[in-house]
Amino acid sequence: MMSCIFCNISEEMVFENKLAYAICDGFPVNKGHMLVITKRHVSSYFDATEEEIIAIQDLLLKCKDHLDKLYKPDGYNVGINIGIPAGQSIMHLHVHIIPRYIGDLENPKGGVRGVLPFKRHY
Repeated sequence: MMSCIFCNISEEMVFENKLAYAICDGFPVNKGHMLVITKRHVSSYFDATEEEIIAIQDLLLKCKDHLDKLYKPDGYNVGINIGIPAGQSIMHLHVHIIPRYIGDLENPKGGVRGVLPFKRHY
């Protein structure tokens, strides 16, 4: 895919394995926000192979260890947007690993439920 930013990556890879790579997010939600991206152009997590999912998991764990040492976050959100209605803006599978810090949000209860803000607090 010539027009896919993740197929033509220019950012420095922090980690890499045979099927995926990790970079720092260009528009970080929080200090240390990273992306784990498949090397093969595939749109959805549900279209990834078992081997690609294992490769993603391997890099997520490496990213977490790296971020723990570098920033010492108090928690994490890990998420995947699949499809335009879910907020996916780059149609190439990528997983967000977002470090969370005490005080970065007044009331973080509900976590990923915040994708629909009125559903976050229950």
